[in-house]
Amino acid sequence: MSDKIYNVLFLCTGNSARSVLAEAIMNRVGQGKFRAFSAGSQPKGEVHPYTLDLLKQLNYDTGFARSKNWSEFAEPNAPVLDFVFTVCDNAANEACPVWPGQPMSAHWGVPDPAAATGNEAEKRFAFAEAYRMLNARISAFTSLPLQSIDRLTLQRRLDDIGSGDRAEGAA
Repeated sequence: MSDKIYNVLFLCTGNSARSVLAEAIMNRVGQGKFRAFSAGSQPKGEVHPYTLDLLKQLNYDTGFARSKNWSEFAEPNAPVLDFVFTVCDNAANEACPVWPGQPMSAHWGVPDPAAATGNEAEKRFAFAEAYRMLNARISAFTSLPLQSIDRLTLQRRLDDIGSGDRAEGAA
């Protein structure tokens, strides 16, 4: 059994909500087997306050949370990435940097909670719903037998998780 720690990068455009939520979830659900990061192609420069509020309510330490550019992870001294997941449709359609180590990638699109309209409760619900979706997908991903699955099958599984086919159930 390998003690490998997999590095996972979650990408979005603004890096203020979905990708930050995913980073927090992966670092908790991954139980030390995964180390997560998040970044954006056009970072907002700050994490959305509702993101921080939700994470605090769920007993996450938010000290990690900062909005950063994805170019940080394409630099020579950046962590070697094993997986890169886009969590917004804009980032999935953008030209990404070349990641050292040729990580596996998939698109796990989630509606942008920061774009939610309505009253405060409806907006906060959108953040909770994004969290729920990401938590289901990340839980399915972390239960995959990464040590014993071939690359092609793994890619299919990653794509299935993103399309929702396996996101709600166990892997």
